[in-house]
Amino acid sequence: MGFFEIRDHTADIQLVSGGASLEDAFEQAALGLFSFITETKRVQPKSQYPVSLEATDPEALLVAWLNHLLYLHDADRLLFSRFAVQEITSTSLQAILFGEEYDKTRHVMKDMVKAATWHQVKISQETKKGKPWVEAKIILDV
Repeated sequence: MGFFEIRDHTADIQLVSGGASLEDAFEQAALGLFSFITETKRVQPKSQYPVSLEATDPEALLVAWLNHLLYLHDADRLLFSRFAVQEITSTSLQAILFGEEYDKTRHVMKDMVKAATWHQVKISQETKKGKPWVEAKIILDV
């Protein structure tokens, strides 16, 4: 089971996520992003949306992942409450997003995120208490 944490960072916010694997860290980063935008408990996983992305390295993949989610939110008015990263390498990702279209009668919009930025983006892998641990940090422009 992973985690996410939102920290204040000058005019922006820092999103820190982690878990036992790169999949966990990316899933938790996505959940953290949407938890900042809306109350994810009110978002029903009515529909599934497949995503396939490529990038040059894990940090670029994280930026691309979060910005793609923001694009789907902004362009298609979609909200997500669950993320299943099915396959991930250092340069590619395949995932299924679970969510629905925004419904003003049920969904509470909290804050707007403009973009995931390259500023201080970092993915680290280590061992904690004898178990693998992956942590991702990224600054979100709000």
